[in-house]
Amino acid sequence: MMKFDEKYCLDIFNNLINIDSTTGQYADIQKYVSEIIEEMGYSYECIHKGGLIADLGGEGNPLVLSVHLDTLGLMVRHINSDGTLNVCPIGALFPVYCIFDDVRIYTRDNRIYNGTVCRTPNSLHVTEEEVRDTPGDFRKNICVVLDEDVHNAEDVRKLGIETGDIIALDPRFKYVNGYLKSRFVDDKACVVTLLTVMKTIRENGLKLNRRVYVYFSAYEEVGHGTAYLPEGIKDILAIDIAPTGPEQNSDEHKVSVFAKDSLFPYHYEMTNELRDCAIRNNIDYVMDVFTPHYSTDSDVSILAGYDIRHAAIGPGTSNSHGYERTHIQGLENTYKLILSYISK
Repeated sequence: MMKFDEKYCLDIFNNLINIDSTTGQYADIQKYVSEIIEEMGYSYECIHKGGLIADLGGEGNPLVLSVHLDTLGLMVRHINSDGTLNVCPIGALFPVYCIFDDVRIYTRDNRIYNGTVCRTPNSLHVTEEEVRDTPGDFRKNICVVLDEDVHNAEDVRKLGIETGDIIALDPRFKYVNGYLKSRFVDDKACVVTLLTVMKTIRENGLKLNRRVYVYFSAYEEVGHGTAYLPEGIKDILAIDIAPTGPEQNSDEHKVSVFAKDSLFPYHYEMTNELRDCAIRNNIDYVMDVFTPHYSTDSDVSILAGYDIRHAAIGPGTSNSHGYERTHIQGLENTYKLILSYISK
């Protein structure tokens, strides 16, 4: 087994995590990833709606490995009379997971402003009962306060901010004792793991056991990331986070092989192939089931009507859709399983 390049993985993760890529906002991160792919010497195609597919080579029985570049975020829904912004979520982002986060507001004419997600009312000292007893609700008492001298809707519009502008959350990445703590571990930790696999293949001239494509999708968080696949694909393997929690087997230090999610079971034979591969190569893995609120890009391809087998694996990750955390060993075990599964 080729050594896992931990430094490369962390360096690229640090770069990726600092590129805002709320669903729909794919241009910058797609450009960055395409430059990495070009430097490695792989060919790729850009998808018309956003995202890209790299060709790793190999012959026969084509397989897609999918990861997603997009993240959760917010959108301006309405500009309030006091100059605050009423917002709605992009993807499954709950208020409890973003209250008091720093954000960046991207206008349609490419201006960027800073702000904070706040409750209204927002001061325990002034309105204790409302703060203590009222849950956060994007429709009622959550807003974005701009770090600008604005007092009404007209002041805000003079800045170029308008309904429909994308709002990106600050990731706050830290690396502590092997733990990656950050927003958007889902799925940027898996993106860098797969890029590390690609680097290993290229640098060591590894032979693949089949034709392999890597799909960097841009719309997973809203449910249509891999609704398009290249012609002739036989299998798809999603690499995504494996949420930890009560009654879950997933562990931040291990790679999980997904047996089922909230939509349906993963392909039984393909899942067994991944499990057997982990056992043969002494990879630290667990089997897990994710219900009731989880799905991956490989599900989307099945729902789109493709006649393919589908499966999913990924590193154990805590605090999903919030301030997430995984461990570098979870990424390494995911790396090992991918590499073992696709190489001769």
